[in-house]
Amino acid sequence: MHTINVENSINSGQVFLWEKKDQFWYGINGQDVLCVSKNGAISSYKNQKIDFFRKKDNFGLVLSSISNDKKVREAIKKFPGLRILRQDPFQCLISFIISANNNITKIKNNLENMTKSYGKKVKYKNQEFFLFPKPKTLAELKINEIKDLGVGYRAEFIKKAAEMVVSKKIDFQFLKKISYEEAKKIIIEIPGVGDKVADCVMLFSLDKLDATPIDRWMIRILQKYYFKKFVVETKSITPKQYNMLHEKIVNYFGEYAGYAQQFLFKMERENYQKKWAVNP
Repeated sequence: MHTINVENSINSGQVFLWEKKDQFWYGINGQDVLCVSKNGAISSYKNQKIDFFRKKDNFGLVLSSISNDKKVREAIKKFPGLRILRQDPFQCLISFIISANNNITKIKNNLENMTKSYGKKVKYKNQEFFLFPKPKTLAELKINEIKDLGVGYRAEFIKKAAEMVVSKKIDFQFLKKISYEEAKKIIIEIPGVGDKVADCVMLFSLDKLDATPIDRWMIRILQKYYFKKFVVETKSITPKQYNMLHEKIVNYFGEYAGYAQQFLFKMERENYQKKWAVNP
């Protein structure tokens, strides 16, 4: 049985609206509040069964598949219970639109402002929480109302994304069923969603385990440990270079390349002692 390290998984750049109180982690997941014990047992405000930590993945198979690589093996050894999280897709989409050219603390503040201003207030386990705003709520806001949350130029992207979800131009259930390539074509039609944001949304909420978000950390990792396999000469890459690099990464790490990326990303950021949004 593979144990789950809740703390490492939450503190790995995947989620932002989480905090630890006593021995439990509490997080907003769309229209629900999750309460997670340190061994990964979940109870929720809506009382739904949710496989947030992807316990149903064949984790043994995932690990053996990505462990062919020495650096990944080292990262797995360091963070054995790290998991990819299965999040509410709309919250994930808005979170990563806000994340572009932003730091983790500011992303968290923007999202907290958003939930407190436009999310439903609920009581759960004698505490007060604000759920994530519904797509319709954000779609009906004026640009300036969204700007007041501190999101800057991203306000228009947030409104447009919400409108596309409401009109079913973006249908998350459909996106889960189709291939990575097909889903990506649709997602990057959303203004403010580039390759990296699309990959984050696909990996963390749409079950695409071959999605590998390539940001400056990942570029640094490839240049540092894989310079013979992947030639990355610039800090920023064009969409064409991104897609070619993604293909090479999947060819090298296999169908669970998203897991490999997450282990490497976690290890590299910890090596640089970068702060995460939620500190125990």
